[in-house]
Amino acid sequence: VKRMLDILISLIIMILFCWIYAILALLVRIKLGSPVIFAQDRPGKINPKTGKERIFRLYKFRTMNDRREENGKLLPGALRLTKFGARLRATSLDELPEIVNILKGDMSLIGPRPLATVYLPYYTEEERERHTVRPGLTGLAQCSGRNNLSWENKFAYDIVYARNITFLMDCKIIYKTVKAVLIHEGIGQGEQTPESFHVYR
Repeated sequence: VKRMLDILISLIIMILFCWIYAILALLVRIKLGSPVIFAQDRPGKINPKTGKERIFRLYKFRTMNDRREENGKLLPGALRLTKFGARLRATSLDELPEIVNILKGDMSLIGPRPLATVYLPYYTEEERERHTVRPGLTGLAQCSGRNNLSWENKFAYDIVYARNITFLMDCKIIYKTVKAVLIHEGIGQGEQTPESFHVYR
């Protein structure tokens, strides 16, 4: 039922809001250049046969420019994040292309947010339980503080969700996520990025 709802709701979102996709794509192209879509490998649900996370390509609207140092190396993300890009993140509009990932089956509407693959070696066995379900566009951690949460609390919320998935919980998460986005609760103009995860460990 969860998978069928993911497909149905995703299709409805894409049909009803196709004009928003078009406007955002045009604005990103004008303000940040090409490519409009940012793609990065992320870990998905653990394959029970291999015991390893399935890696997929996650899609987002681009939020950074290509500013580089004199030697041609890209500047740190904090220096490449533009005001326009920060606004996209603050409103979570940069994540709209992830609807494609949901339709493909890489993700679900609700589930733990997928972090970068480079951090896979740093998870404890308990924390890896977050990968026993499909990653989500939003999750229990995102509607419970998002960037204001410590890593311990984020993973604690993810594990609680993975162990206790219910239709009612998903409905509550959707409601709380919409509320959080509308009032920018726990969402900054940048964001606490997972790049600090390995340092934290």
